[in-house]
Amino acid sequence: MQFALNPDLDAAALAEQFMRCGRVQVKDFLELESAEALHLMLRDRDDWVQVLNVADKVYELSRETRAQMSDAARADLDNAIYAQARQGFQYRYESIRVPDAATARGASSDPLAAFAEWMSGGDARDLLRKVVGAPEIAFADAQGTAYSPGDFLTGHDDAVAGKNRHAAYVFGLTPVWRTEWGGLLLIHEPELGGFVPAFNTLNLFRVPQMHSVSEVTRAAAFRRYSITGWLRSGAR
Repeated sequence: MQFALNPDLDAAALAEQFMRCGRVQVKDFLELESAEALHLMLRDRDDWVQVLNVADKVYELSRETRAQMSDAARADLDNAIYAQARQGFQYRYESIRVPDAATARGASSDPLAAFAEWMSGGDARDLLRKVVGAPEIAFADAQGTAYSPGDFLTGHDDAVAGKNRHAAYVFGLTPVWRTEWGGLLLIHEPELGGFVPAFNTLNLFRVPQMHSVSEVTRAAAFRRYSITGWLRSGAR
């Protein structure tokens, strides 16, 4: 799968907005054909793993595992997730992870690994460095994400010691979405704002910055697809 930046992007204007607001939305980030291919790839994957946390422990549940759970077990899990979300950090969504190391990405046939490596060099990295104002950015990490009804991510700021994160990104690959379906990327500070899921749209925001993803409602006709990660400096 080949990726190509939209040649009409105005890097200077995007950089000015990022510097002023700490966040920016880059519409039509890729040429249309590249974005459409990524969306179809994510939609057709069957290796999604549901990720969720219970306190400080992270759990990964395959679709097969979830299919084998009883209705009572699923209800108990839902109740535990919502109970923790009332007071602490909580999330639930599906993910396909990408390794950080360039050697592992190069050995992978996964288009997500190819996209992460493309974001980590060449014209894409040059653009991201300029927009974020961080020439020391060395690479982008990545994961595919899919939010179904009931999925959400509560507030956090992405500040993790040693990760060298300069900015977070959410590359939206959802062709059709209604605001009232939820799944909004909400930036909590310095004033509340947010981004509705959209297609071929890269949302960038400075780290640390409190943010969340609002719950996807049962009315949503589609899953909320994106590729997410951080722009990082240092070795990988």
